[in-house]
Amino acid sequence: MKKIILFLLSIVFPIMSHAQDITGKVIDDKGIPLIGVNIRALKTNTAVSSDLDGNYTIKATTGDQLEFTMIGMATQVVKVNGNTINVTMKGDSTVLSDVVVIGYGTAKKRDLTGSIVKVSGKEIADKPNSNPINSLQGKVAGLSVVNSGTPGAEPDIRIRGTASLFQTKPLYVVDGIFNDNISYINPADIESIEVLKDPSSLAVFGARGANGVLIVTTKKGKIGRTTVNYNTSLGVKNITNKPEMTNASQFKSLYDQQRANQGVGAYPYYNLFTADTDWIDEITNSSATIYFHNLSISNATEKNKFYLGFGYVNEEGVIKNELYKKFTFNVNDELTINDRFKVGVGINGSDERLPRLGNYISAINATPIVAPFNTELGVYNQLPIDIGGAQVGNPLLEVEGKKGTQLNRNTRFVGNAFAEFTIVDKLKLRGAYLADLGYSNGRGYLPVFNVYVAEVDDTNLYGGNALTSVSQFKNNNQKLQQELLLTYEKSFGKHNFSGLLGYTRYEEMFSGMSGTVKQYSPSINDAGIDENAIPNDPRWWYLNVYPYGDPTTRIANSDQYEESTVSYLGRVLYNYDGKYMLNGSFRRDGSSGIRKWQNFWALGAAWEVTKESFMENQKTFDFLKIKASFGQLGNRFASVRYPTYPTYTTGSSAVFGEELVPAYVLAYRNNPNLKWETVTSKEFGFEMATLNNRLTLEANYYDKTTTDLLTYVLFNSDRFYTNAGEISNKGFELAASWKDNITKDWNYSISGNLTTIKNKVNSVFTDGFEIFDGPTRLSAGSPIGSFYGYEVEGVYQSYADILNSPISTLGSYDVGDLKFKDINGDGIIDADDRKEIGNPTPDITYGFSANVNYKNFSLSADFQGVYGNEIWRDWGNGATFAQFNYRADRLNAWNGPGTSNWEPRLNDASGYNTNNRSTYMIEDGSYLRLRNIQLGYNFDPTFLSKVKVDSLRLYLSAQNIVTWSNNSGFTPEAGGSPTKFGVDTGGYPLPAITSLGINVTF
Repeated sequence: MKKIILFLLSIVFPIMSHAQDITGKVIDDKGIPLIGVNIRALKTNTAVSSDLDGNYTIKATTGDQLEFTMIGMATQVVKVNGNTINVTMKGDSTVLSDVVVIGYGTAKKRDLTGSIVKVSGKEIADKPNSNPINSLQGKVAGLSVVNSGTPGAEPDIRIRGTASLFQTKPLYVVDGIFNDNISYINPADIESIEVLKDPSSLAVFGARGANGVLIVTTKKGKIGRTTVNYNTSLGVKNITNKPEMTNASQFKSLYDQQRANQGVGAYPYYNLFTADTDWIDEITNSSATIYFHNLSISNATEKNKFYLGFGYVNEEGVIKNELYKKFTFNVNDELTINDRFKVGVGINGSDERLPRLGNYISAINATPIVAPFNTELGVYNQLPIDIGGAQVGNPLLEVEGKKGTQLNRNTRFVGNAFAEFTIVDKLKLRGAYLADLGYSNGRGYLPVFNVYVAEVDDTNLYGGNALTSVSQFKNNNQKLQQELLLTYEKSFGKHNFSGLLGYTRYEEMFSGMSGTVKQYSPSINDAGIDENAIPNDPRWWYLNVYPYGDPTTRIANSDQYEESTVSYLGRVLYNYDGKYMLNGSFRRDGSSGIRKWQNFWALGAAWEVTKESFMENQKTFDFLKIKASFGQLGNRFASVRYPTYPTYTTGSSAVFGEELVPAYVLAYRNNPNLKWETVTSKEFGFEMATLNNRLTLEANYYDKTTTDLLTYVLFNSDRFYTNAGEISNKGFELAASWKDNITKDWNYSISGNLTTIKNKVNSVFTDGFEIFDGPTRLSAGSPIGSFYGYEVEGVYQSYADILNSPISTLGSYDVGDLKFKDINGDGIIDADDRKEIGNPTPDITYGFSANVNYKNFSLSADFQGVYGNEIWRDWGNGATFAQFNYRADRLNAWNGPGTSNWEPRLNDASGYNTNNRSTYMIEDGSYLRLRNIQLGYNFDPTFLSKVKVDSLRLYLSAQNIVTWSNNSGFTPEAGGSPTKFGVDTGGYPLPAITSLGINVTF
């Protein structure tokens, strides 16, 4: 078999020309021999390292290229032309000299005045995440990523805090096109992701730059022979942090104690409910898998660069019967017609199959004393009537009984085509047309079930639903973008200049239709089958289902909108002698959603101190740059599409004669003077490298203030939007890395980042104006989305304790209930004693990683965490009239003087402890997570070259394997909206994933 494989490979791949020994010596710019320099022949991928004296010997052919790489040194590529090649390597910081993608162009990072962080595609390609943004968690200072374990879910992303009332997402720019998500991108097709945070890099994006920008560049062909890459991985998921709930015996003990506190006897039906069910385990897929297949083919010459990539992900959820599938493809082709004319085209496509997704909320709430299924009758059991039967469905029935009853599909084609013409030397005109065409459709089916009700010893309809029904939807979303850009670059003497002028147009069009239809009234035959039921078969899941659908029950809805933006932009980059840098950006935006044109701008400056003559003889800094930028950005999002064009809503009806005529009124009073929110942003910082470029450090202070908040005001009967209010975000960012060689076989690197955030609502519409959203409040003087309620001082231990405490007006209370603090000291506990009781925004976010390489082995570990925030526990509180299962902490509930001073008595019927929001529901949101650990092995290039394989890597990784936290739910991570986030509903865990992968290049 081996001979056959070698024979086939010899046909497919060209035979190598005769190789010869190439020898030489590698030194630094001071003449010191360099040990451990990696020398690689690019054509054969053969690699060696320099010895203690800097000498090396490698086999290569004439015309081949040798690549010399070493940590802390600038990479050099030398063409083979002779038997001896000596190389002098110069110190350089790869991070600081990287070419990064900026808005409408590229630039060297060391020539910029702001903060742009480049993340290589290699850092996310081998992680078990279908959305590439998941893998950025903990990688970039100032970038907050809150992940979700739900298959296909998009993470919650914030850059440098929450700056708006309506949107936290950054702008995504994928190969030039603006977008609000990149779920359609295959992580393996990404060349790099640039994170833009400062005003000097964001102002060119105008009204969409306030929340930061992520620029995604997909892979292009690289000059060389045809390359085929295949990588695949298989992972297994499991839950690591499971909430502690009471088992059957504990539940019975607590429930009887609660009933006694309520003055009623023990529950009389325990004889009917004798199970001990862990509902979380019942619905969990204990062997959920996720696997990826990625294949790419690339080839490039001086004239044409081509890349083709395919990807497939198959991901099971940790809840049974959840299966998410996604197929992606990426095509990029760039053709240089002549020295003055270049054209290109790129297309990214995806096809997603989305399952019926569930959550663990009902599994947490359901009492453990009920068996999921009645095997004798062949039906599922209903929960006890008095213990959630009417409010909490059977969790296993929801998962198994409704298996496969939702068929959703998303298809997207995102493409770009451009032509670039060099008018004269250094003056280029580029035209581009970009489009995102999205199509989503779905069909759903609601079956009818009988469940066994033990208290009446009979079956009943589950949820009272007697009619099967079908739902259907179809949405089309088109985003079209046109660009015309004129760029000019010129160097004369020590002056270096780059200018940009541009015109862009962006249009978004959406249309959607949805509807439902129910069956005719039940017609039960002798076999007990409803002959009018819509069949549980996808062939019948359409609104016009014949002959089962009752036309009188058919309901249809539609939605549509069109929105466009026209912009003019300009930017100037200038540096003198590579030491003094200036950056100016401007953009003027006009939008169909707001009647006013608005201008956005930024100025930036930087000084590369180490290029000054007085720094020539110092030994401390290899690189030092001081920078600052200032500007105004915009936020174009509101809670409605056209805030200055209110729609109509139903008003009071009128009678004319004998006819009742409906009236329609404006949904809110029009305010034609509205404008987009403005973010005034400034940054000061420095970048440096020292110790022969082994240590790099970047530190920044940022300050973002959002003014003219788009605020919806409801005052008596008056409703309107206005520009009022101010939010500030400020803090420090620190990023550092260390790279070094121990010996020629050992090298390692350590990197980390840390960000502080102070968020505050400085002002609102008027004094005392507040916006409530569940447990959160928007109010002047507090962080946005802060939790609001009463501060718990303890638990009333006796009637004397009640008499000696302030009187509460919040409801009926007794010994054993929570004691709230009298904040204003007036001797009464009332609404005026509420206060800010928690901040969902962390004081500090951080991440750090370590990499160790020994010969062909590599070991890496990534950590990520937050500190100083609170989360709201919105599960297990019993904050409803239904009786749910208990958190295990309730075993410590007050049951007599001195038994507890935190867990109140068991008496949820009064509502005093649960309906009054308080610090009892607040939990510590700080955590540290081992985000990823990976062990890899790269096969020896010399061995692989014999079978014409360029590289082969095997790796074993574990993601989210352990989290150190103080919360009681599945995960301390909880995203949300700008005004309501950090709320833990107990819905879905973030699973640990252990995976094995292989990456091979031919």
